[in-house]
Amino acid sequence: MTQDLVVTEQDCATHAGYLMRAIVEGGEVIESLRDRILGRTTAEDVLHPENQSVLAAAGTMLDEDLIEELEAAGVDEVKVRTALTCETRFGICAKCYGRDLGRGGLVNGGEAVGVIAAQSIGEPGTQLTMRTFHIGGAASRSAIASSVQAKSNGNIGFNATMRYVTNGKGELVVIARSGEIIIHDEHGRERERHKVPYGAVLTIKADQTIKAGTTLANWDPLTRPIITEFAGKALFENLVEGLTVAKQVDEVTGLSTLVVIDPKHRGSAKVVRPQVKLIDASGNEVKIPGTDHSVTIGFPIGALVQVRDGQDVGPGEVLARIPVEGQKTRDITGGLPRVAELFEARSPKDKGVLAEMTGTISFGKETKGKIRLQITDPEGKVWEDLVPKEKNILVHEGQIVNKGESVVDGPADPQDILRLLGAEELARYIVDEVQDVYRLQGVKINDKHIEVIVRQMLRRVVVQNAGDTSYIVGEQVERSEMLNTNDALRADGKIPATFTNLLLGITKASLSTDSFISAASFQETTRVLTEAAIMGKRDGLRGLKENVIVGRLIPAGTGLAYHEARKVRENMDDAERRAIAEAEAAELAGQSEVELGEGASAE
Repeated sequence: MTQDLVVTEQDCATHAGYLMRAIVEGGEVIESLRDRILGRTTAEDVLHPENQSVLAAAGTMLDEDLIEELEAAGVDEVKVRTALTCETRFGICAKCYGRDLGRGGLVNGGEAVGVIAAQSIGEPGTQLTMRTFHIGGAASRSAIASSVQAKSNGNIGFNATMRYVTNGKGELVVIARSGEIIIHDEHGRERERHKVPYGAVLTIKADQTIKAGTTLANWDPLTRPIITEFAGKALFENLVEGLTVAKQVDEVTGLSTLVVIDPKHRGSAKVVRPQVKLIDASGNEVKIPGTDHSVTIGFPIGALVQVRDGQDVGPGEVLARIPVEGQKTRDITGGLPRVAELFEARSPKDKGVLAEMTGTISFGKETKGKIRLQITDPEGKVWEDLVPKEKNILVHEGQIVNKGESVVDGPADPQDILRLLGAEELARYIVDEVQDVYRLQGVKINDKHIEVIVRQMLRRVVVQNAGDTSYIVGEQVERSEMLNTNDALRADGKIPATFTNLLLGITKASLSTDSFISAASFQETTRVLTEAAIMGKRDGLRGLKENVIVGRLIPAGTGLAYHEARKVRENMDDAERRAIAEAEAAELAGQSEVELGEGASAE
């Protein structure tokens, strides 16, 4: 599938790229910025954090000396060009690929980078199969983070989605699912960014100046809280002992707590859902400000209720806790099967659900065994999904979520990430996940090899609106062909087609190449050849595989120069060809006259 990816030009002149920063997990640097950007090309000027002078201009390849300068200046993120943002139509450009890892200089034209990428990922695979690491049990449990510390001095800031309330003890309790603490240095540049879970207690305030090592937030890693954002009297609904809740007595302390259970005996019509409503001092239901939704907080199965019926609660107070033990039971596929799963772009078994749009959460009428989850956007458009009751829902009634945010717990589906968060986020996800597998085995692979493969997985697009093209809506087309068609239409002042990205697994991508010779040599030969015959396809012999099959020089290495010279000759008109032929004939005639003259003088 990647064998067709060859360096075909020097520079595609794009300004697109990805921001690279060091990978940090649990306060430990797993992969430094240096390792990630060495041998890459900058996508934009890299500025000095303090005096804003240019340390490296856009389009510079970062070598060891330059990276040392960046490290000395305290640069902590760099926007670099990648194989995924390269705008070369066929193949890839040298600048986006960066350093040839075998030689240490910028990659040469004609280098078969796709083959190198496939080999670089495949070769350590032989080591992966030999020893599988069994993750899980006590070792991984102890590594769960319960707080977050600052690694550098600076000022505290929060991201746009961060929301928190002050509880009775005066602590700040996070009520956002995607809240982040950001630390800026004295020049206002971002130094660190930390995700903070829902229910965490912040130990710092906005705009506070802190020293390295300060604890920013802490939380209970073993339970997930359900928190009220408003004050009022807690009124239980449908919390019937023996039906929806059961008493659980702690063997050690002797204290009893209520645990939400699955109601086995169902009423004929109404589905009972244990929840808490808040009542204000005058006995009315507390409403969410700006809406006529009353504040109702549902309890999922397995939640331990922490409040009593009729108890007064304040904002930031914990109403129930969900033990996280159940969350850890994901199937941990390690080693090669996990890598294959990622590259085949398979949807995981119990996949999580991401919010399809930004809006407010509500729950509709339940069905047997399923909960109706709805999101209403500011314009009033509603999206809904039926979620099985045993699934862990991460949101509650009236909560505002952003597009692409996780609303139901579970492993992410790459297709959802691409659709909702875009190609950059998808690439980041696949690269990080594949690297995690190899890193566990102590294998180092350069990110660019994985990016090259993801580029090939994303090389087809789906037509959304055909415009003035001859495509049909929903048709799958090669990205390069689509861009060429659109360019031609724009030049004629016509309407170009619009399209969305399509993620294909590597097997699927191999079978859907434009070259039927290449596809037929891979799998399903009869089907591929019959289809090609019916559609009267023409193979342009662009890639490596099809050229090997028909016995021509491959368009890589020195073969690339040969094919380019041949194309130049083919594109000449007759007059040019005749002129060259005459010049060559004259040269030959001149040479033969000289030879004849030399022969005569020798006699």
